[in-house]
Amino acid sequence: MMPAERITQELAAAQAAQQDGNDGKARVCARRAVAYATEAWLARLPVPRWQGDAMVHLRQIQRDLSFPLSLRKAAERLSTSVTRQHTAPFTVAPYADAKLLVTYLYSIALDNEPQ
Repeated sequence: MMPAERITQELAAAQAAQQDGNDGKARVCARRAVAYATEAWLARLPVPRWQGDAMVHLRQIQRDLSFPLSLRKAAERLSTSVTRQHTAPFTVAPYADAKLLVTYLYSIALDNEPQ
C-alpha cells in the first residue's frame, strides 16, 4: 500500500472512530496517519532528520521550531497520554489535529520535491 493510501485510510478510521465515540482508537489512527505523512516527508529530504515510531515523530514536531506553533501544539495534544488528559494539553479532536499535520507535511514535502 502506498503512503498516501495508508494516510487516507488512517484518517478515515480516525474520523469514523471519533464519530463513534471511540476516542482511543481515534487517537491511535490519527497518530499513525501523522507518522505515515512524516515518513513520506522525511523520505524526500536529502538527509532524514529523525526516525522512529508515531510518538517519536510527534515529539520531534513539538520540539522543531521550524514548524508553526499551531502544528507543534497539535502534535503535543496528539502525543499527550490519556492518563494526563486533565493536567496537560489533550486533543478532543484527534482527526482535526492529524488532518492539520498531514496537510502541512504534504505541502512541505511537495515544496522539497525535485523539479
